[in-house]
Amino acid sequence: MALCAGAAHAQETTVLQTENVRYDYAQVLRVTPVYQTLTATRVEERCERTRAESRMGRVVGAVRGALTREEAEAQTDCRPVPVEREFRRPIAYDVDYVYKGSRYRSRLPEDPGNRLRIRIGVTPAVPGVRTR
Repeated sequence: MALCAGAAHAQETTVLQTENVRYDYAQVLRVTPVYQTLTATRVEERCERTRAESRMGRVVGAVRGALTREEAEAQTDCRPVPVEREFRRPIAYDVDYVYKGSRYRSRLPEDPGNRLRIRIGVTPAVPGVRTR
């Protein structure tokens, strides 16, 4: 009876195969930043100097004519003005690299520098089974 129970237990055991994976380094050929362009609007106060003549100044100026020139009062006219600014920031990097004579391109979140750590996995190609 114990022998029979042991055989039933052996049939329920599942064997998990470890992945055929190793890591190596590839030579980076080129890194191109991918930018996001953002637009920010802020309100700035813009002031312009205007010349306003008083009524008395216009009368006196007309009488004196070209002999005397009266300086008009200077006023400052300020108003809020929206100002748009554009700036770019890198959001990713397109990396061209070579591994054992083959060229590849990947989009990565950071600049890898001169070499890139890569994951190499081997999976058997089984007829009739589709892989990703």
